[in-house]
Amino acid sequence: MLNKPVLAESLIVFVIVLSVHAVVWDRYSWCAVALAVQAFYVQFKWDRLLQLGGAVFQFRTAANSGLLPASMGIPLLGIVMKERCKAAGIVYFERFGVVVASTGMLLALFLSVIAVGVTKPVPTNTCVLTGVAGSIIIYTMKHSLTVSEVIEVLEVLLIFVYLSMILLYLLPRCFTPGEALLVLGGISFVLNQLIKRSLNVVEGRGDPIDFFLLVAVVGVVLLGLFFTVLFVFMDSGTWISSMFFHMMTAVLGLGVIMPWLYRLIQRNPLFWLLQFLFQTQTRVYLLVYWTFLAASACGVVFYQNAKRSSESKKHQASTITRKYFHFIVVATYVPGLIYDRQLLYVAAVLCLAVFIFLEYIRYFRIKPFGQTLRHLLSLFLDERDSGPLILTHIYLLLGMSLPVWLFPRSCAPKGTLSGAGALVPYSGVLAVGVGDTIASVFGSTMGEIKWPGTKKTFEGTMTAIFAQIIAVALILIFDSSVNLNSSYAWILASVSLVSLLEAYTTQIDNLLLPLYLQIMFMA
Repeated sequence: MLNKPVLAESLIVFVIVLSVHAVVWDRYSWCAVALAVQAFYVQFKWDRLLQLGGAVFQFRTAANSGLLPASMGIPLLGIVMKERCKAAGIVYFERFGVVVASTGMLLALFLSVIAVGVTKPVPTNTCVLTGVAGSIIIYTMKHSLTVSEVIEVLEVLLIFVYLSMILLYLLPRCFTPGEALLVLGGISFVLNQLIKRSLNVVEGRGDPIDFFLLVAVVGVVLLGLFFTVLFVFMDSGTWISSMFFHMMTAVLGLGVIMPWLYRLIQRNPLFWLLQFLFQTQTRVYLLVYWTFLAASACGVVFYQNAKRSSESKKHQASTITRKYFHFIVVATYVPGLIYDRQLLYVAAVLCLAVFIFLEYIRYFRIKPFGQTLRHLLSLFLDERDSGPLILTHIYLLLGMSLPVWLFPRSCAPKGTLSGAGALVPYSGVLAVGVGDTIASVFGSTMGEIKWPGTKKTFEGTMTAIFAQIIAVALILIFDSSVNLNSSYAWILASVSLVSLLEAYTTQIDNLLLPLYLQIMFMA
């Protein structure tokens, strides 16, 4: 029997796909539609594999595979990026968008082939659909990509295959297949871009903050892989192991990551970072303000843990309590988006590196803070943290930051896109900070009419849409760079579709919703 929430989620994704291609229809649109149709069918094969325990790796329980929404995320992002840069006349980034779209399609197709290949008996109809979709995609790539671009796409696929085998084995139950596609696909693409740019360094070409993001992401991932292998042979919870952890972190940071970044930006990374952070008085004020908010977030964690100690050891933080952090993140990002987006870009990269490093300390029980972090963060666990890693707070940071990092600055003549595209950097704030938070709070406190087959409520979704429209109005008032050019109907449709997706998806909404809202705004 077909799962009604999955059908509803798939219908919403199909509407988004068709809405985007109604605006930017070209040869890649046929590929995207074919990919969506075959992903819809293969998704049910993945769901059956997960239910029967027939998947090769252990995936996150209490969620469907999420193959369709994940399969369309990267290709749609590449397609809308291509169209925006084509309109701006920036050929380099237009071709970059083509590579992103082609890479996303090939990764999604690979994941589909894996599911079809391990399903017994072999699903004939699904195999035919996968073959047709693959043929259309490969034919289009053959006539659209240069030889160097084909090699680049295949390099990302190769990195994705090896990275998936390693991380899905080391981190059981941390991802669904769809989440693995988005997260590991993104890391694979970043790693390939870093290798490519490191081999073709041209002095003065490229923005240092882009290189900073690439090196930071690859650096923390490689650091985690190194210590995972190391602690197979030694107990990570001893003082000797902890001292070795801190010493090797310093060695790898100063001996590998810093020189790598120096080669890319052609200057001392530490001096560049300090000069960048304190370049203007506005940046100093923002840093002081963000420090206060970070201290407030830590205060919430300590207060809730003190409350647990006084009440019951089994006490867990409520949904409303967890949404405090969403409000704090909104208060963090909005001033940065209005006053200094470059500073916000770099600060978000630093926060991501710190969050992942602290998760390593918690996971490996590194002294003196490892056990303390385990105790403090266990209060905020939910059903999505079923694996050895706690990722929800990292996903929250990613959801808010991805629209800032992925914003095509070179294709925006005055630092902002026209129409609904002007709201692209605010996609995370609207989808996660406002929409998801309001839907959760109002839905859990006042919601009575539930969407069929889910725990989400009609009242929560409608309130979320209304709150996001109010937020857009406030952005228009306080951010003078935003000019919507009467694209209000498209904005309302985008917000409504993404809010409905939030009601039905079982994937990590902090990651999925901002991506789809950004795609809709860029279209």
